[in-house]
Amino acid sequence: MIDFRQLRYFVVVAEEEHVGRAAERLHISQSPLSRQIAQLEERLGLTLFERSQQRIRLTRDGQTFLAETKALLTHANRLESLGRRLGRGEEGGLCIGYIENAMHAGVLPNALKVLRETRPNVHIALYNLPSGEQLEGLRQRSLDIALVGEPPAADDPDLLSFQVLDDPMLLALPEQHPLASQATLLPEHLADQQWIGVQRKPGTADDFVAACIRAGFTPQMPMEASEPFTALGLVASGLGVAMVQKGLSRNAPPGVVLRELPWLTYTTPLWAAWHRINLRPLVETFRQVLTGPAHDL
Repeated sequence: MIDFRQLRYFVVVAEEEHVGRAAERLHISQSPLSRQIAQLEERLGLTLFERSQQRIRLTRDGQTFLAETKALLTHANRLESLGRRLGRGEEGGLCIGYIENAMHAGVLPNALKVLRETRPNVHIALYNLPSGEQLEGLRQRSLDIALVGEPPAADDPDLLSFQVLDDPMLLALPEQHPLASQATLLPEHLADQQWIGVQRKPGTADDFVAACIRAGFTPQMPMEASEPFTALGLVASGLGVAMVQKGLSRNAPPGVVLRELPWLTYTTPLWAAWHRINLRPLVETFRQVLTGPAHDL
């Protein structure tokens, strides 16, 4: 393989057309420089210079070789610069998994905005996946960061996590519902309501019912929606009431009133998860954006 140092020496000698001046420019002695050029010609089996006592100048083949050498060295410099930027986490790509609540609550959009301000050249690929698939993606290294509703186990050998959100729930009522203008809402006010359930993940319906029972009433859920925006649409149509994440409040459709229920201990958590073994600075940077630099990562 050609020695890049010899190529750089060759370019300087070709530009100066004088070994002595080239040696001064390179801060080396003339004799080692001449030896390096001779070794390059020997390796190539090519005469690069026509030599005389006064000066040396490129042969026709040397001129062709010089153009390609400059192009190669320019690309090598760019490649080195790219490597350094990648090493500092200034460029590269991120594969991020997320559940819808990460988007609705603003966690993911806000984090991406912060990242974009300091890393404008980073390529982002987003994947809306169930939490279990995201964790498997981390294990298979197809995802760099996962935003999930259920964290990996504390003793997981591969994955780490940090809770980034514990979104409180709000009661969604039709605008014309009698309780929409009620000054104070109590558990007994909700006992006989028609509830619209939301299938956030397996088991959450039971969690919600248990929270309601602890608060003092048992919800009746004759209707169930696959996700919260559908539930809000049904509420807006007057088909019942629902509990939705506070992060959705800015996207509630017309005809829906949202009320806080301080006595209902039911929230929607969000966790950031990542692989324990990671050598990419860009992943570390985004992880700190999500969890905050003060946290022990």
